[in-house]
Amino acid sequence: MVATYQIRLPDELAELIRGLHPELKARFKSALSLILPDPHCGKALREELSGLLTFRVKRMRIVYRIVDPLIIEVVAIGPRHNIYEETFRIISRKAKD
Repeated sequence: MVATYQIRLPDELAELIRGLHPELKARFKSALSLILPDPHCGKALREELSGLLTFRVKRMRIVYRIVDPLIIEVVAIGPRHNIYEETFRIISRKAKD
């Protein structure tokens, strides 16, 4: 039997996707549908961001992690030039809580 993953998308990221240009929104939805059946299709990150994966959508990135055997949690979405610094801030903030 094939495992069925679920994507957990925080409300603020869902709102960000809703506000995107329709073409970019469609690309993000398509990317999420590619990640869903095979979450290991993304590139594994290293060092401070180990345990996270990234998936390219044009010049943007989806950063996510597998939190349970069947749950994929999207951590951040944003442009490549600053997404990794932003992701580090997000996970550092969560670690303090």
